[in-house]
Amino acid sequence: MTPFREPPIRPEYELALPLPSLGGAPLGPAAHAPPAPRGFALGELAWLRKAALLLVLAVLWEGLARWYDNDLLLPTALATGRALVDGIVSGELFGYVAVSFAVLTQGYLMGIAGAFLLTWLAVSNRVGRELIETLTAMFNPLPAIALLPLALLWFGLGKGSLIMVLMHSVMWPLTLNASAGFRAVPETLRMAGRNYGLGGLRLVLQILIPAALPAILSGLKIGWAFAWRTLIAAELVFGTTSGQGGLGWFIFQSRNELFTDKVFAGLAAVIIIGLAVEQLVFQTLERVTVRRWGMQR
Repeated sequence: MTPFREPPIRPEYELALPLPSLGGAPLGPAAHAPPAPRGFALGELAWLRKAALLLVLAVLWEGLARWYDNDLLLPTALATGRALVDGIVSGELFGYVAVSFAVLTQGYLMGIAGAFLLTWLAVSNRVGRELIETLTAMFNPLPAIALLPLALLWFGLGKGSLIMVLMHSVMWPLTLNASAGFRAVPETLRMAGRNYGLGGLRLVLQILIPAALPAILSGLKIGWAFAWRTLIAAELVFGTTSGQGGLGWFIFQSRNELFTDKVFAGLAAVIIIGLAVEQLVFQTLERVTVRRWGMQR
């Protein structure tokens, strides 16, 4: 009778993780592995590459403006920078940005609340899902700014009109992403939650929302971008809110007064705020949630 022998382990299948031993030293190939190289990772230099790209764009802008030589139509990058710095130092831009953000926050939060209510209807039963799919297909392609005349007719010259168009711009893309994220949750996770005694709201909060968080965050980012540009466009058309103007009104008023450098400074402020919210808010949320959990690279 031939004695049993364990088959040899091929090198590529050897365990690369450190194994505990009685003396506390790791066993296996990891014990002889060289230390990880130190230095800057490629991700740590991303901000340098982005800054270099912005510098190249500014140089191209400056050269094109000097070649065109018409400050009324295309001011230089230096003139735009001076106008932006003057607006920040004098506090003028902060006042306009504060008005815009006050309206944006209300519309954005109300849009999120409406989106999660619609998502709850979509995942609750088949009729609700079909209803939300139909409404999303109808209203998601509709530009929010197209509803501004109707909003003015219903709510008049006030904050309510802007909040209505902001809710529309946030609610439908977020509903679409959140519904898709909830439907993509594996059934094994749902069964695991039920085995632990979770049900109803606890199942949603502890299983469904964490599993669908990448899609929800994507919908929040899309909704924010839609709301921000919709607000600027609405302020350009609508003007002031209760006698106070936002950043879009600052751009419109500067254009009427032929301060083109201020117009470009206002546009630069819109871009800077968009980048800041993306990096400081959404990137931070992704880093402490889905990336930390290994759900996103």
